[in-house]
Amino acid sequence: MLRVGRIPYINCYPVYGAIDAGVVRLDAELVTGVPSALNAMMARGQLDVSVVSAIEYARASERYVLLPDLAISCDGPVRSVLLLSKVPAPELGGQRVVLSRSSMTSVALLELLFDNIWHTRPDFAPGDAELNDVAKFAEEPHEARLVIGDAALVLGNRESGIGNRTPYPFTYDLGTEWKRWTGLPFVFAVWVAQRSTSVDRALAVHATLIESRSWGLQHLDRLAERAAEASGVDIGACREYLSGLDYGLSYPHLAGLTEFFRRLVAVGRVPDGELSFLGGK
Repeated sequence: MLRVGRIPYINCYPVYGAIDAGVVRLDAELVTGVPSALNAMMARGQLDVSVVSAIEYARASERYVLLPDLAISCDGPVRSVLLLSKVPAPELGGQRVVLSRSSMTSVALLELLFDNIWHTRPDFAPGDAELNDVAKFAEEPHEARLVIGDAALVLGNRESGIGNRTPYPFTYDLGTEWKRWTGLPFVFAVWVAQRSTSVDRALAVHATLIESRSWGLQHLDRLAERAAEASGVDIGACREYLSGLDYGLSYPHLAGLTEFFRRLVAVGRVPDGELSFLGGK
């Protein structure tokens, strides 16, 4: 049986919601992990198909093929990838910025923004990207931190009350910053298969995920209720969040993805490569 990776964040609910509800049957074993864990498992050959950080594909494009029309993207605010800062971002030069251990793509995008938009270089340090306990913020010295996933939704949602109590007066949505900089959508995550995986079996998984996504996008209200229970964010904010994301991989999204990869290649972060799709020649 194939092993298929999934991220536990609520942003994956529209893709896996029908599978979880038993509406669509996936003939594979689901393995749950944060993006960095799934990246590592794919790199070790422990998963056959998985959602991964976009940068993981660029890092080893010779190993993977992309599943067509399936991604997690935004065309403006993403709401779940935030830089929270005590001072304006251009003033963070030499200051400690806590980075995510969980999302390689978000870290790479943040570094590009510091280099090209804010023109300064902080002192980056690894940390907990899912921290949403305000009381723990003072436990490590820092001026800013990158927060991702459900924790970012909680901290960025002023209506939750928690967002109002954070010690960070400056919030930067990385999806918004990329859109302002390039005019393009940003692709945070893609679904890939190992090149060694049976094409027919991978195509069957892909078809199931597409069917599940179609159901999920038609039942966002139901998924928003589930997301609110899981995250503590109110249903309206969860509905707005899920409906603001794009789960396809259209030409504009591919343009944003390749522009991101081009900039990473230019600074030596990933090797030069090409996009290859499952079932392609």
